[in-house]
Amino acid sequence: MVHIYELSVPILMTVWLVEFSTTSAVLGTAAAIGYGLFGVGALPGGLLVDRFGSRRLIVACLVGMSASFIVLSLAPGVVGITVALALWGLAASVYHPAGLTLISNGVQDRGQAFAYHGMAGNAGIAGGPLVTALLLLTFEWRLVAAILAVPAAITAVIGLTVSFDPTAAVGVDDGDQNQRSPASLAAFGSETRRLFTIGFLLVFCIVSFNGLYYRGVLTFLPELLGDFLTAAVGDLQLGLFDPDSPVAAEFDLSRYLYAGLLTVGIGGQYLGGRLTDRIEPDRGLTIMLGVLTTIAIVFVPLVETGLAGLLVGSFVLGVALFAIQPLSQATIAKYSLPESRGLSFGYTYLAIFGIGALGAAITGTVLTYSSVSVMFLVLASFSVIGVSLGITLLRRQ
Repeated sequence: MVHIYELSVPILMTVWLVEFSTTSAVLGTAAAIGYGLFGVGALPGGLLVDRFGSRRLIVACLVGMSASFIVLSLAPGVVGITVALALWGLAASVYHPAGLTLISNGVQDRGQAFAYHGMAGNAGIAGGPLVTALLLLTFEWRLVAAILAVPAAITAVIGLTVSFDPTAAVGVDDGDQNQRSPASLAAFGSETRRLFTIGFLLVFCIVSFNGLYYRGVLTFLPELLGDFLTAAVGDLQLGLFDPDSPVAAEFDLSRYLYAGLLTVGIGGQYLGGRLTDRIEPDRGLTIMLGVLTTIAIVFVPLVETGLAGLLVGSFVLGVALFAIQPLSQATIAKYSLPESRGLSFGYTYLAIFGIGALGAAITGTVLTYSSVSVMFLVLASFSVIGVSLGITLLRRQ
């Protein structure tokens, strides 16, 4: 649900550019505010999870996202859009700490649960742009925003009625099971120092470099795939939409390939979850970072061989890029205590989405002043550092 809303915004922006006669820079800033709050809010969101519990925060997240899209449907201009996206970012920011805390504390088969959770996320990532674009073919954008608000509201109602034990997987080996959410700034500092053992600090650094790789490659991948496709098959258009349609540009051939890569990630999430149940997650995380390093090194030479190489490279990248997520989440759970899970996921998702956001700026700068090949080597350097940190983590055991 979170990713459906997240990925609907770029499609809606194609309409806003025309309706409000604004620039990409202005709308990009508006979107950046929402996405920035989505990442930065993860840390206070984690604190709230430890204090009030996962169910309340997930329901609040759903209600907030639904309300933000209602506000969006009523926005009179760019300022209103910015406010609505900021509200969405604040509401959505609590989800990952809340949802992942619920899984790590409430489900004994964590690997499988993380896999299904990630698969649902990938379905939203791939389906959000498609659903939004199809709705825009029939309805005006304000009505589309209002329609998109409905699923979150319905899910919030369901969340209030479902019965489950949020601590079913917390065993005696997990330590003190009492909630100890920091009640003051001093307590927050104390809990942070308690959380940041050497092991957790290494995990924090590992997921930061993974975030740099993830955001760095995905931000510019649609444009790069378009260039690779043009080189492989020429300027081929599928013609599903009127060329003058504001959403037509979102559905050129490279967009189909990009959506396919994201869809393949569903299988990657399942694979990562199964690996989590079979091997230690920190070992699996280190191995998968090594796989991503190899992919970054060979990707450009492979896709330049032609269409077959491009399809194979995209498939492998899609699987590996998302297979790492269940392994990462299980590793975070392994190196944190149950009563601090919200705080631990808050910190790590601040790293993934906050520090990781710098990956887009870094790769964008490299693309501007150098080449695609150098960009992928920079990505490889991120994952190489992650592998080195992972080996250090494993040697400490």
